[in-house]
Formats: sequence, C-alpha cells, structure tokens
Amino acid sequence: MTTTDRERISGESGDPDKKKYESVSRVRSRIEELEKDAELLKEHHPELLDELREAVCGDSNG
Repeated sequence: MTTTDRERISGESGDPDKKKYESVSRVRSRIEELEKDAELLKEHHPELLDELREAVCGDSNG
C-alpha cells in the first residue's frame, strides 16, 4: 500500500470517507494482481514465491 492508502484506511488522514473507499478499492485491485503474480511465481520461480509468502505471512511454508 502507499503511505496515503495506509493513512486513509487507518483514518489518520482526516480525508472524507469517499477517499478511504477509493484507497480500499485500489488495494483490492493490487491484491488481485498479487494473486496472479503468485501463480506465475509458483510455476516459474517457486523460491521467490516462498520469499513473498514469508514477507506476507511470516511463514515460508504457506
């Protein structure tokens, strides 16, 4: 997420709710892209997928 997205989603930015929902939508789109990226890494670079899992989940076993 961007710093702005973090601030809006956490409520720290003071922006109107509309901006918060825009950030949520952007993050959701990024998650969908990340799912596609994970599938590509699974097939073509499983070690890098393990690094991604560890960064996100704190556990390289999935």
